[in-house]
Amino acid sequence: MEFRDLKFLIAIAEEGAISAAARRLHVSQPALSKTVSTLERQLGVKLLVRSNSGAWPTDAGAVLLTEARALLARHDQAILALNRFKVSENDLLRIGIPLELPPGLLASPLAWLAEAHPETQLQACHMSTSAQLDALRNRELDIGLLRERPGSSDLEAAQILKEDLGVLLSTEQAHALSDPNGIRLENLRGLDWVGFARSTSPGCYDELTATLRQHGVSVGPECPAGKSLIAEVKIAAVTGGKSFALAPPNWPHPVPDSVTWRPLIGHPLARRTWLAWTADTRRKEVKEFVAQFFGSP
Repeated sequence: MEFRDLKFLIAIAEEGAISAAARRLHVSQPALSKTVSTLERQLGVKLLVRSNSGAWPTDAGAVLLTEARALLARHDQAILALNRFKVSENDLLRIGIPLELPPGLLASPLAWLAEAHPETQLQACHMSTSAQLDALRNRELDIGLLRERPGSSDLEAAQILKEDLGVLLSTEQAHALSDPNGIRLENLRGLDWVGFARSTSPGCYDELTATLRQHGVSVGPECPAGKSLIAEVKIAAVTGGKSFALAPPNWPHPVPDSVTWRPLIGHPLARRTWLAWTADTRRKEVKEFVAQFFGSP
């Protein structure tokens, strides 16, 4: 027995005839009669008395009608109660965020959003660039913060950040390889790069590894697909003195005494962050939010 069956039975009782109920429900009369007959077989009781002049409930039917009306009323009340917690798609701004995003980057745009659109709720999801691109195209994200520029016309993009990358090394290696201005990239030869999975951001990965190879630096074994290169992994990997990891100067994670960050001389490696959104979006707050990164009103 379904809610629909109960609604059909209530309509027949209120209209006094199956034909009138069928018109009200926008279903055929035979289909409605079949539904009632099926319900009677399932329950093992006769629910309606039918005649040429109309249809009315039996005693069993009257009992079911009373319970059905109460059940449907409670159902409607439950839906109304849940709807108070439901956020419509138009009141939700979904933003994809990569790992290691500078903490202050979003402060001003988010403050603007809270003031200009207090009814809009923010949903932030940590996602790789590849995952964000898929989500943007599937309309599961409104804005993405990517590590590479999307190469298709269905998305618009603007670069909002460029970070010159330095290296994380064991403190012993950092002292051995550094000069007063930092470390030359070629001095990292013999060490393996603790890198992220290429599948998470192919363009960024290829750009970084090409530069490393040009300087004779090993890229090391690739991180398995689906694994995130979190800060704790970087720290643990370089502590042994056989690897290095890349990080910007304002890396927002604590570094133990056994690990040292040093700049790369000449800034040969950089990490860029791009804002991306669907080119055909009609949401005013998406473009207004993007404009906050460039000082627009």
